Formats: sequence, structure tokens, C-alpha cells
Amino acid sequence: MPEPYEPQQLPLDTIDWAAHVSLIGKANASLARYDGILQAIVNPEILISPLITREAVLSSRIEGTQASLEEVLEYEADPDGDVPIEKRNDIAEIINYRRALKLAEQELKRKPLHVNLIRELHAVLLDNARGKDKEPGQLRTIQNYIAKPGQPIEQAIFIPPYPFLVPDALSNWEMYLHSDEKDPLVQIAVLKAQFELIHPFRDGNGRIGRMLVPLILYNKGLLSRPTFYISSYLERNRDEYYEALGEISSENDWNQWISFFLRAINEQAKENCMKARNILELYEEMKITVPEITHSQYAVSAIDAIFTRQIFKASDFVSISGIPNMTAQRILKELSENNVIEVIRKGRGRRATIYACPRLIRITEDV
Repeated sequence: MPEPYEPQQLPLDTIDWAAHVSLIGKANASLARYDGILQAIVNPEILISPLITREAVLSSRIEGTQASLEEVLEYEADPDGDVPIEKRNDIAEIINYRRALKLAEQELKRKPLHVNLIRELHAVLLDNARGKDKEPGQLRTIQNYIAKPGQPIEQAIFIPPYPFLVPDALSNWEMYLHSDEKDPLVQIAVLKAQFELIHPFRDGNGRIGRMLVPLILYNKGLLSRPTFYISSYLERNRDEYYEALGEISSENDWNQWISFFLRAINEQAKENCMKARNILELYEEMKITVPEITHSQYAVSAIDAIFTRQIFKASDFVSISGIPNMTAQRILKELSENNVIEVIRKGRGRRATIYACPRLIRITEDV
């Protein structure tokens, strides 16, 4: 049986800074370009909204959930629809992840990141979802381990630190978080990995670890908003992701992990730039076409509602947009007839018609 991991004290003295110089430069430059786009967006709450849900879907998928972005959006439009219980559990995890991200953004506007806030986010993540019986928001007091389903601890892939070591390890982690390092991206790489290796909770450690990336980027002043979505790269490179983390615990090789993380930041920043630009271009295009189609003073309110909720029923559209009901119904009809939105399920009986904005969903989903 492998021994429980004993966390190294931070800061590390084993970082090969010279080996990372090139990747540090590329990652910082790509991140700065992405933040430039963020700062240029007039209403980021609306335009970045589709990407938040996508991040929640992909981060949860790394942990084994199977729900797609469209399934989550359709469920939110019609929670009483015919959704299997297993899929409902997946969707609950994804919605909780998004709730936790939004709570973090609100909290970080008034205070820096700290362990107690992370515990609050963990409580939201596990609220009324899988893991709700695993002490949401509480540091673990039992020995846990990572293994294939059903395997005993003797066959564990990784055994985190003894429970009694967790509080001190997190205290050291928090001190390092609020210290200065030669490069903040390398510091974030170390913080993310160390958090997941400490494995402070009984469940949800990976998702919280991925959520920490945008939060620390914002906390360190590298982003103007805590909206950086890294799970797409990690999900596509899952084997390398776990291998690089494993090399830390088995070989004390932090440099392989740091290189992987810097590549992830660089590539993901480029992807995020592309998606943000494509979303912004679609929004600007619709600001021209929707008024031409509807001839309505509510055209921009209609567009904002569609970007806020890409799959919706008429009552959602009315409540989000604030458009009077009769006018909203007319606008929906006109936008549907002109292929700005489409009907993905016709209403019958008590079940409402469900609309979608397919171009926005495609931009959000495509890599």
C-alpha cells in the first residue's frame, strides 16, 4: 500500500526557473491578450455567461458526469421534463459548480481569497447533489484515497495526507497564496497542485482545484474578472493532467507539472480569446439584425435575455428581459421566423414551447 502523501512546505526550492522562461513569457502574453478582451466588453456579465456554464460542464465531466451543455440548458428551461435520475444528479453538480463560481466572484469583490471562502464554495458545490453526505464545507477528518471504483485502499492510485496534517498544510498553502513569487503563474501552478494533493475535502477536491485557477488569477491581479476557463484544456489532456500531478507525489517532480500548467494557460487563453471574440461578434451582429426584424424598443433587452439563457421558454424570456408579455410573444415569433432563434420543442398541454439560440450554443460548445 502506498504511504499517505506528505505535503512539502511552500515555497518550493526545487523549481527550475530557467527551464520555464519561454513558457512563462508565452502564457503571460496570451493571458494579457485575453484580459484585454475582457476589459473591452461593456457588459461582461451577459456576454461571458455562456462560457461559465460550459466551464461548469467540462470541469464536472473530468470527474465523470455525462450531461452536455445543451442538456443542462434544456433542464433549466424545463426542470419538470423527462430527465433520468442519473442525469439529474449530473446536472445538479454542474449547476452547483456555476453557483459556486458566481458566489466566489461576488465575494472576491470585497475580500481576498482565503480558506474559509473555499469551504463556503465547497458547501455550495455539494449542496443537494452527489457528495451531500460527505460533510460539505468541512475539512475531512478521515483518511480518503483515490482508486478505481470498488478497489480498497491497498490498491490506491494516490493516498492524500493524514487528516491531522490537513489544517497545517492548508495554513501553509494560504500563506504562500498571499506571498510574492518570482512569477505568479508558476505560483498558481504550485497552489493548484498542492491543493489537490492535500485533498482537504472528502469529495469535490478536483472541481474546487480547477475553480481556484480563475479565482487566484483575479486575486493576483492578472485578470480584471475571475473568468478564465481552464477545464476545456484539462479535459482534452486528462491523462497528461493526472500523470503530471502524479509525478509530484511519486517523484517529487514539480517541474513537469509546472510546464504542463503553463502550456494549459497559454492554450486556454488563446481559446478563450477566440470564444469571447466570437460571442462578441455575434452580439454586435444581433444588435443590427434584431432591431431590423422586430422594430422594437425592446430589441437590446431581447438580445441580452437570449445571451443570458441560451435555451428558454417564453416565461423565462419575459422575466429576464422585462419585456411586456404580449410584446415578448411577438418578438419571439418574429425571431423564430427569421432563424435568430429556433423552437426545439413545441408546447403541448401544460408544457411550454422551448426556444434555443443555436449559433450561440455552437460558439460556446466548439473548441
